[in-house]
Amino acid sequence: MTAVPDHIERMIRVDQAGEFGATRIYAGQLAVMGDRGPHSAEIAGMAEQEAGHRAKFDALMAERGVRPTALQPFWDRAGFALGAVTALIGPEAAMACTAAIEIEIDDHYSKQLDRLHESGEDPELAGMIEEFREDEREHRDAALAAGAERAPAYPVLSGLIRLGCRAAIRISERV
Repeated sequence: MTAVPDHIERMIRVDQAGEFGATRIYAGQLAVMGDRGPHSAEIAGMAEQEAGHRAKFDALMAERGVRPTALQPFWDRAGFALGAVTALIGPEAAMACTAAIEIEIDDHYSKQLDRLHESGEDPELAGMIEEFREDEREHRDAALAAGAERAPAYPVLSGLIRLGCRAAIRISERV
């Protein structure tokens, strides 16, 4: 196995952590909403896509010997709690959670792609990120179309979730 450059390890680690966190957020939302709630089918579909993303990052980590974030147990609980709380607020808040996170992930993935394209390194990783970014953009657009902006205190809720997402990205790259 060839050594993986540190910045590529960080990209893989944080992206796997993000996909893991997304699966936990959707699990929390579905635990509250059940399979018959407003947007449940759409959330279940997004969760399935995120699980596929995570599986691909899990395989890439194993193949390249990249360790997961040490905070995975925390993201497990925090993601589930965020999903459950937003679903308890209401279906629009659950969608606001998705929209806020996907706005940040779009930006995060775009910055990673810019770096990978500029350097020409790791076309496999760049291809995965590009594919997954498009899925995340679809999730964002679907959440907005489903009423995310009608959630109670949307600007505050969205702002807090986006801030938390940015913090989770920075922490998971290194820890």
